[in-house]
Amino acid sequence: MSDSLNDQDLEGCALWIKEDPSHLVSRWSFFRRWLPAVLMAAAVLVLIVVMAVTSAKTSNRLWSSEQKVSDLGDLVNSLKASVQQTEESVKGTQQLQLDVKNNKDHLTSVMESLKQLSVLKSLSRNVASLKCSLQLIINNSSAGQCCPLDWISFGSNCYHFSTEFLSWNKSKDWCQNQDAHLVILNSDQEWDFVTKHSIPGAYWVGLTDGRTGRWEWVNQTPYRMERRRWSPGQPDSWTGHGFGAGDEDCAQLNSKGCLNDLHCNIQLNFICQKRSLHS
Repeated sequence: MSDSLNDQDLEGCALWIKEDPSHLVSRWSFFRRWLPAVLMAAAVLVLIVVMAVTSAKTSNRLWSSEQKVSDLGDLVNSLKASVQQTEESVKGTQQLQLDVKNNKDHLTSVMESLKQLSVLKSLSRNVASLKCSLQLIINNSSAGQCCPLDWISFGSNCYHFSTEFLSWNKSKDWCQNQDAHLVILNSDQEWDFVTKHSIPGAYWVGLTDGRTGRWEWVNQTPYRMERRRWSPGQPDSWTGHGFGAGDEDCAQLNSKGCLNDLHCNIQLNFICQKRSLHS
């Protein structure tokens, strides 16, 4: 009986330890069947990872390239603007050169006109001198003075009492164009002569305090104040004249032959003075 039990125990142990070979074959077949798919999936996963990394790098490079292209576009636009400004500057320079040339031509024309005017003035003086000589011959005089037409002779000077009305400065310019100046009164005899012809009119004379604040003659010689020559209360530098800024800086002879200060823009008759022509 002990032998039977031992055999049974041995057979039981053999059944427990020994595994069926067909089961191993089945597992190996399963492994062999799915191995390529697993390897393929792993390869695809690796490929996806590689492609993702590559794509990220490519995207970064593409973004960098786009940024560079954008920067280059901005640079091109800036260069275009600079070129346009340069072209406009060149056009402006060309126009300026043309204007300079035109002004030069105009200045040349003006200079020629001035030369002709100078010649005309010289001829005018010569004609006036001839007229003076003829007048002296007609008057049977061997020496003396004579004045242009519409000028009055007194002493060694000629005086023009205008009929036109101008401001003090334009009156001064008019006299200068006649080789004369606004009248300067230096003696009682001259005062008497001028006022005799000016009364009852009102005339600008060559007296002003506009340059220095002190009264002086138009040739800038100082004026010695003589109250007897002025209207009572004058000069008063009145500012309520209504002729704009400034007070009364210019002198006139009024209808009574007395000096009075007025605003220089007021339009009055005027008296010019110049040296007479000698034979």
